[in-house]
Amino acid sequence: MKRLFSNLLFKVFLGIVLGIVFGLVLPESINRVFATFNAFFGQFLNFSIPLIIMGLIMPAISDLGRGAGKLLLLTAVIAYGSTLFSGFMTYFTASGIFPTLLESHAANAAGISETGKELLPYFSITIPPALDVMTALVFAFVIGLGLSYQEKSTLGGVVKDFQVIIMQLIEKVIIPLLPLYILGIFASMAFNGKVYSVLSVFVTIIGVIFALHILLLIIQYVIAGLLTKQNPVRLLITMLPAYFTALGTQSSAATIPVTLEQALKNGVSKKIAGFVIPLCATIHLSGSIMKIVACAMALMILQGVPFSFTLFAGFIFMLGIAMVAAPGVPGGAIMAAIGILQSMLGFDSEMQGLMIALYIAMDSFGTACNVTGDGAIALVVNRLTKQVAS
Repeated sequence: MKRLFSNLLFKVFLGIVLGIVFGLVLPESINRVFATFNAFFGQFLNFSIPLIIMGLIMPAISDLGRGAGKLLLLTAVIAYGSTLFSGFMTYFTASGIFPTLLESHAANAAGISETGKELLPYFSITIPPALDVMTALVFAFVIGLGLSYQEKSTLGGVVKDFQVIIMQLIEKVIIPLLPLYILGIFASMAFNGKVYSVLSVFVTIIGVIFALHILLLIIQYVIAGLLTKQNPVRLLITMLPAYFTALGTQSSAATIPVTLEQALKNGVSKKIAGFVIPLCATIHLSGSIMKIVACAMALMILQGVPFSFTLFAGFIFMLGIAMVAAPGVPGGAIMAAIGILQSMLGFDSEMQGLMIALYIAMDSFGTACNVTGDGAIALVVNRLTKQVAS
């Protein structure tokens, strides 16, 4: 039971259930307590987003650039290409399916928004961020790239210390409070009648995303099989222990030993596997970007927010870079992406909270997709480096 209650997915699920019950059963005076907490936590989250971006992206970029060689460049390009392919595949699929699939849900949500009673906090506190999101992004890129060309730097040590502080902020403060924040969001939606539409969207898009991530893995291993002249089905089956391990751990980093072992069984050399698998656990996030793009589009359709290919294209390119900084903890990728959702897609605090809930609900499957895809990238890099050597 202790292990169950320490699981983030279980706590988010519990927060959703209790939020719905509280919103439907408890009086407005008590539900306003949750609304007050959400108002404060939303402000704190907005304050933290630029700090999270700088604390995660600066060291991630500086580490990638340090001692960069051909193998690092090749692996990074393939991993980033795979992440972008997943993002654009999700966009084109979702933009073709979701408007029709979610049309009735969007209409219901619009009707409820006009008639529903808003749950107001007792008071609110404004916590303005030190930097806006785009300034923090550009600052992080400039400092990270600059540090990548310096072998020893005092600033590099400061950046590493700052990263530790930010990861402590995420792991010790933000992640533990997220279930309560999500409880407040669902209590508010249950109180004003929106919750049915949102839950219907949850169920609808989870099925689509699961089917997409299976399709993505098949494509990745067909490409790897063609390059290595091996049976892609056998290659994919060999990687299944890593897939199921990631379902349990919800962490690419924690699954590295299993991913590495299965990649070796697929014929990847020990040297290549030992380099590519740990690196891809950090920079290859094809499953994560799939969830974020699909969930973002679904919520925009539900809220009646217009979107376009050019808007999502810029979002996908930026997201592929920002998520490199995602720490190896459950929910890390969505925390790295929140700033871009806010600045590029205009997500407010309620939409950010729903994104977090949606993402964490599918976190295991996204992580499993990431690590299984790492095995395909290791096969491709192994083959290409052999061709270069010959």
